[in-house]
Amino acid sequence: MAKLYDILLDKNKIGTTELEKADAPMGVVFGRINFLNVTSGYNFFKDYCSKNKLKFTDYPNDKFISTSDLPNLQVFDKHGIEIKGLGCMVSGMDSDCFEIDIPGIAYPFYEQEFPHHVKTYADMFREK
Repeated sequence: MAKLYDILLDKNKIGTTELEKADAPMGVVFGRINFLNVTSGYNFFKDYCSKNKLKFTDYPNDKFISTSDLPNLQVFDKHGIEIKGLGCMVSGMDSDCFEIDIPGIAYPFYEQEFPHHVKTYADMFREK
């Protein structure tokens, strides 16, 4: 069973993620955002970034947005431990999905929290 992580923005829970994807050697995890009470991720993040003068790239016709680091975006495990990296970014579009990306998570924490991602990467190089 996959772990579920809470996503908070300005200390308010906006959704959850399983952080199901990874680049283990780089200490990166990312995953689909399951929003709570957000009907348009595009409008939500565009409004937030504009109001807080944070950098983003968007394509309004497609309702696609990609943010730079959102300093007040945090991800916590079920024990309340924050998954900290070099930043927290979001990208996606309303017609598809949104993902959260956390690059640069330090080892050994990465290996302890995401052993399945480390194993998947190591298995790619094992002889069959």
